[in-house]
Amino acid sequence: MRYSNSNRNLSRRDFLGGATAAIASFTIVPRHVLAGSGQQAPSDKLNIAAIGCGGQAAGDIRSVGSENIVALCDVDKNRAGQTIQSYPNVKFYTDYREMLEKEQNNIDAVVVATPDHHHAPASIRAMKLKKHVYVEK
Repeated sequence: MRYSNSNRNLSRRDFLGGATAAIASFTIVPRHVLAGSGQQAPSDKLNIAAIGCGGQAAGDIRSVGSENIVALCDVDKNRAGQTIQSYPNVKFYTDYREMLEKEQNNIDAVVVATPDHHHAPASIRAMKLKKHVYVEK
């Protein structure tokens, strides 16, 4: 349907409202759709720390490997050795309390892959820092 000036007067308010709606529709579309690359932007990834790195924990860390792994922690550096080698540029800690304190501004989520009796203390400490927590089963 076509509108002419004789049939409808377009006020400045109507024009600005329509222009705002048009601009807003472009800001909702993700960057990778507009760019056409299909790649996830680095800012769209989570920064993840892991508490526990050896044994089953290595698999849990690999399951979130598409995200940014920023810190690893394990009380047994020898058992965690292969995981540490897989992420050579990631900071390593032997005390998760120290890791959470020092890295709290750099992490969004924490993978807790410790023995069962230690899931709760590590998870609670991370949640008090308002971090998302994944606990392996």
